[in-house]
Amino acid sequence: MAIEERDAHSGYLTTGHEWNGIKELNTPVPRAVYFFLIATAIFSFAYWVLMPSWPTGVSFTRGLLGNDQRSIVAKSVRQADLERGVWTKRIASESYSAVQANPDLMKLVRESGRTLFGDNCAACHGADARGGKGFPNLTASSWIWGGSPEAIAETIRVGVNSPHKDSRISQMLAFGRNQMVSREEALNVAEYVRSLSDAGPVREPAGKLAAGKQVFLKNCASCHGDDGKGKNDVGAPDLTDRSWIYGGDLESIYQTIWNGRQGRMPSWENRLSDLDRKILTLYVVDLRTPR
Repeated sequence: MAIEERDAHSGYLTTGHEWNGIKELNTPVPRAVYFFLIATAIFSFAYWVLMPSWPTGVSFTRGLLGNDQRSIVAKSVRQADLERGVWTKRIASESYSAVQANPDLMKLVRESGRTLFGDNCAACHGADARGGKGFPNLTASSWIWGGSPEAIAETIRVGVNSPHKDSRISQMLAFGRNQMVSREEALNVAEYVRSLSDAGPVREPAGKLAAGKQVFLKNCASCHGDDGKGKNDVGAPDLTDRSWIYGGDLESIYQTIWNGRQGRMPSWENRLSDLDRKILTLYVVDLRTPR
């Protein structure tokens, strides 16, 4: 039978284990540990009784308090809809100009519109709406189909070259690839178009620009106009400004003339409500307003 040994310094019994002269003390578990274990057990039992907790196969224990997170969330959503309905009804019923003239409504438009734009438009036009190659800059003043709120709202509704029955239809023909102009004519008209926007120093002689102008009047003016300022009704962009979707350098213009372009924008009529499309329209129009 082992003889109990008590440590002279701490007063605790030893376990009888010893390593290199170091003896292990039989230290009791601190009372605080028992306290917290008991408190945890009591809390767990109380939570089980009061709150939804344990699964029971096809359901779960409901708890005496009847706390239901789904009901709480649904109630919060209903409350948010009621609060949102106060100003959304005004936006839905008032004209674009009336909403734009109301600072309080426009503050709400910017908050909601930013989310709508980020969720639906930023993938193509960029988070800052400045677009990229193949996607228009929405902060600029140049709009292919018109920049009024009504025109923008219609573009959002029906899309461009989309399956929607009322879709806006536009296509830049492949004049070179389809042999409607020669390579020399394509180069000449590219130089001429580049000169319209004053995109940089003109390196070619006036005779080449004059030849390019004749090609332009024969092949391009029907859509872009004799002055190159474009036509919103056919989706032909203004070639005299510095807003370019596919690039305004000579090579990009030449590639557009030679191979053609056909941009696409989906219809949002079945994806966004009338109200959301109106908020998005107001938000996009507002992007052009310096603040």
